Amino acid sequence: MSYEKVERAKDLTIGIKQTIKAVENQQVEAVYIAIDADKRLTQKVELLCKEKGVPVIHVDSMHRLGKACGIEVGAATAAIRKSG
Repeated sequence: MSYEKVERAKDLTIGIKQTIKAVENQQVEAVYIAIDADKRLTQKVELLCKEKGVPVIHVDSMHRLGKACGIEVGAATAAIRKSG
C-alpha cells in the first residue's frame, strides 16, 4: 500500500513533534498519519498540513509505519522531506 514510498524515502522525519516542525518550516512533500494513533495527537498535524497545503496519506497501522521508517516502535506520523 502506501508504505512502499516511506520505505524508499531517503530523508524522513518521524514522530509528531518533528513532523510539525518540518511542516511549519515547509520542508515536507507528504505526511503519513497512522489511523490507529491517538486522534488528539494527530489532529494538530492534520490541520497544519491542510493549512500549509501538504498532502496527508492515512495508513492503517502505527506499527507498520514505524517498521517502514526503519524503527522498532510504532510511529503515529512520518513525513517525507523535500529533497534538495
